[in-house]
Amino acid sequence: MLVAATSVTLVAAQPETARAFDLFGLFGSEPEPPAPSPTALPYAVRITGTDDSDVLQALKDISTLYRLRQDPPPDGEGLLRRAETDLPKLTDVLSGYGYYQGTAAIRIDSVPVAGQAAAASAVGAAERWRNRGLVPVRIAVDLGPLYTLRRITVRDVAGRPFPDDVLPPRITRVDEDVPARSATVLAREARIVDEFRAQGHPFAKVVARDPVVDDAAHVMDVTFTVDPGPVAGLGPVAVSGAPGIDPATIRSFIYAEPGDPYSPQAVAAIRKSLTRIEAIGAARVREGTALDADGNLPLFAELTERERNLVGVSARYSTVDGPGVRAYYANRNLFGGGETFRLDADIYYLGLGNDPFATQRKIARIGTNGLGGRLSATYVQPALGGTRNDFLANVFITREVQQSYLVDGGGVSAAIRHRFSDTFSAQIGLDAQAGRSKDALGTVNYRLIGVPASVTYDSTDSLLDPTKGFRAIASLAAYPGAISSPGIVVAKAQGSTYYSLDDESRYILAGRIGFGSVSGAPLGDIPDNFRFFAGGGGSVRGYPYRTLGPIGPFNLPIGGRSLLEASVEARIKITDTIGVVPFFDAGTAFASSLPDFDEKIRKSVGIGLRYYTGIGPIRADLAFPLDPYKGGHVRPAVLYLSLGQAF
Repeated sequence: MLVAATSVTLVAAQPETARAFDLFGLFGSEPEPPAPSPTALPYAVRITGTDDSDVLQALKDISTLYRLRQDPPPDGEGLLRRAETDLPKLTDVLSGYGYYQGTAAIRIDSVPVAGQAAAASAVGAAERWRNRGLVPVRIAVDLGPLYTLRRITVRDVAGRPFPDDVLPPRITRVDEDVPARSATVLAREARIVDEFRAQGHPFAKVVARDPVVDDAAHVMDVTFTVDPGPVAGLGPVAVSGAPGIDPATIRSFIYAEPGDPYSPQAVAAIRKSLTRIEAIGAARVREGTALDADGNLPLFAELTERERNLVGVSARYSTVDGPGVRAYYANRNLFGGGETFRLDADIYYLGLGNDPFATQRKIARIGTNGLGGRLSATYVQPALGGTRNDFLANVFITREVQQSYLVDGGGVSAAIRHRFSDTFSAQIGLDAQAGRSKDALGTVNYRLIGVPASVTYDSTDSLLDPTKGFRAIASLAAYPGAISSPGIVVAKAQGSTYYSLDDESRYILAGRIGFGSVSGAPLGDIPDNFRFFAGGGGSVRGYPYRTLGPIGPFNLPIGGRSLLEASVEARIKITDTIGVVPFFDAGTAFASSLPDFDEKIRKSVGIGLRYYTGIGPIRADLAFPLDPYKGGHVRPAVLYLSLGQAF
């Protein structure tokens, strides 16, 4: 067996550059080579010997001959120097892709570029083409056998292996037939370092990398020598930038305390929590280069501010709700303490959409011309007195026009929210609402004054496209009968979880469950905007929006006093930008204050398509209802288009 243990060079393979479709050669086509001339030697270069597009592109990227082909040398000696410069780099590329016996040869007009003896012949061959044509240059590669990665070993600086509880075997395990490419080895090296950093070693590094190739077996073994460095805690966070924001506000969003265990995830969490301040545009958290006297790692947060004022306008059209226009104004740092003030106006016209209940509403004398809207103002003051308590206030007026009811109303609310951490918060406040609700059961004039409370937990890694973690929100609002009409108690809860089946998050299982209950009054005395309805893109897909549940006079949906719904999705990435999502939804609203499982729970299945962008996935879901019912206006299939995942 021949084992070569020296001078194995690892060259990171360069990624293939993106290439767009070239219609009729109009966009990004191969440029015409320079014309022959008395003062230069233009040439045409051709690479042969491989059909692997990645290898071919890497050869082109590294080759001076190829990259400078539009800038011809003045003479044959210049062309020869380019070829001689290329030869060792070309073989390095082949080694980087796992072809350790690969060779490369260059010929100038059939004359090989090899050694001093052939140099004069190659120069002469090039000069014979002066002012006649393009000098033919050929780069011929012979890949040889593809080597695979057989074994990875990791040792400390004393030469001892790390125990399994420090470095799990999964980190060094090698699957069969993994090419021994430089990029693969370097990626494993980074993964090993990341594992030690995740265990609290901020200065972990590989001090030696020893690849050994077995030319007889065409395999490679790699031994890494790792110095984990000291275990550290998180140090103090020095904040710079964002001079227009009160430092006390910024500090209140840093939940880590000096001495907390260090990890890259903890540092990332600091950055993430700082960006939750509306006035912060970007946050960068740098790690110090040495531990402080307490053995902690100093951190440096560098912030930039957003523009304070923001104005937006959007238009939409839904086959259910008809056309709509939304406009808003926001100030993201009203008084210099990160306060936000926002005005929202939304107007829509149900009558121009697919309104299957229009005739039934008319018979039921639910008078509406289909015009609805909402105007609201919201104020949030974070970090009251430098604490983790935020003040929230809202006032609104609305005309809510739905397919089976009409609500005219308004309200005002105020609350205090306490942030226990970046993932967990709780709030309590006061809420007052008044208005008139009209549906097939009649008219309800309501006046509600109560105390809403809620808790929120979110450990997911993304708002629009989570791949791991858990979300939950639960709320309870009591409107006592002594000061409210009607007196009701409203409870809501929803949770969703996300589980990645692989390290690259290409296969994700996602599940959601929702519950709601309103008690204290008969169904007919509860205003429609406090009842529960199921159906639609954010509920049970495939059924008309807010139609699932009890049916009243004139065959109109009247909502329920409780709700139960659930969804399961398998999110599968086919490429980096395209994914498919089979899903299953189930749920309905119930007349009773708690779900009654003797009633029919509607179900649907479907398939979704995702196009992943930098800001989140664009979603297209085609849903098929499994339990259509007479009078429900249920179609065989419904298509939903939106931004972000369904939940």
